[in-house]
Amino acid sequence: MANPWKCLKCENTTFETGELRATGGFLSKLFDIQTEKYSTVTCKNCGFTEFYKRSSSVVGHVVDFMVGS
Repeated sequence: MANPWKCLKCENTTFETGELRATGGFLSKLFDIQTEKYSTVTCKNCGFTEFYKRSSSVVGHVVDFMVGS
């Protein structure tokens, strides 16, 4: 299967993927709970990064709160 991804800035086709978690509103910031989850695709040539929002489970929020991550 061919790689369908192409950087919007430099048109490079090599990339790396990752994950980003962030707090949402006031209460999640207060208790340091990451309620937002994103997948990232970063161009290996210029560093341009695209973010794709993912759904995260309630269990994941509880575990994050308990372990403080």
